[in-house]
Amino acid sequence: MERKRSDKRISQGDDVDKENTLPGGRIVRYQTTMHHTLPFVALKTRPGWRETQAEGDWDFFYACTGWIHENLPYAGHARGGMRLLDHQKVNHFPNHIELTRKDLMAKNLKRTKRALEKEGRLDEAAEFDFFPMTFTLPSEGQMFLRAFHESGGVWIMKPIGRAQGKGIFLVNKASQIESWLRERGKEKAENCCYENYVAQRYVSNPYTVAGRKFDLRLYCLVLSYNPMKVYLYREGFARFTAARYSMNKEDISNNFIHLTNHAIQKKDEDYDPTTTDLKWPVGQLKRFMTTMHGAMRVDKCFHGIQSLMVNSLRAVQNVIINDKHCFEMYGYD
Repeated sequence: MERKRSDKRISQGDDVDKENTLPGGRIVRYQTTMHHTLPFVALKTRPGWRETQAEGDWDFFYACTGWIHENLPYAGHARGGMRLLDHQKVNHFPNHIELTRKDLMAKNLKRTKRALEKEGRLDEAAEFDFFPMTFTLPSEGQMFLRAFHESGGVWIMKPIGRAQGKGIFLVNKASQIESWLRERGKEKAENCCYENYVAQRYVSNPYTVAGRKFDLRLYCLVLSYNPMKVYLYREGFARFTAARYSMNKEDISNNFIHLTNHAIQKKDEDYDPTTTDLKWPVGQLKRFMTTMHGAMRVDKCFHGIQSLMVNSLRAVQNVIINDKHCFEMYGYD
């Protein structure tokens, strides 16, 4: 049975706050699976937006990825997924993991670069030189070991699906890699649950501020992949470590030096939230960099970062299911 859109206009007789509506007396009805988040707080306080519990009677659904996978499967309505009405929007594309899961992102970036090289579009292919050498583990474990024996160095190991720095560690010895691979092989043989990882060559000489490593959190909003329609958010922030950067051997295992995730840094015994939150607005970082390097070089740097973000979206443009009901806001680190 088809669901029909309910009338969203508010009549004069409705017992509602007329000041808390959109022009013309309209309201936007929303539902969410994430009540303990800051976006829900924003939705609650947004004029003209109202939460509803009625099944299917919503304009916007702010959903966790689990809800998306259950209700908007890749094959859509034909595989038991919801049949959304024209006006309804959700905040994830069905196969969003093609970009947000580390192994799939690496696969798509590599594939796009190879395709451009094969077509002779070498200048475009060079635009995808921004990501380091990457291996998916344990499936590419022997390739990783071969690369390590050839060039050595420090590599960073990351679980493919976790966030906030969980499970990340650095390696600088072949024996560490071999031990990890053996442990994963043992877990597989015993039919235990285990996580796949990606291994990437570590950027051992990062740009620092006052000797401290940092990363950037920037955002973009994708309304459509075909045609590509994306908005880059002007703001963002830099996240710093509390400890000074070091590549000394005794510091390789110190995540307080190497990982900028705030969830990691706030556990450092030297972290004092009353003096700093280890964050700068991106505007403050730009001003600092401008005083050090000049406006022209800083503008070129941030233009390159924006190009990186757009090219990552290009890498999945033909893979993402471009459902007209979906949009996505991506946070780039």
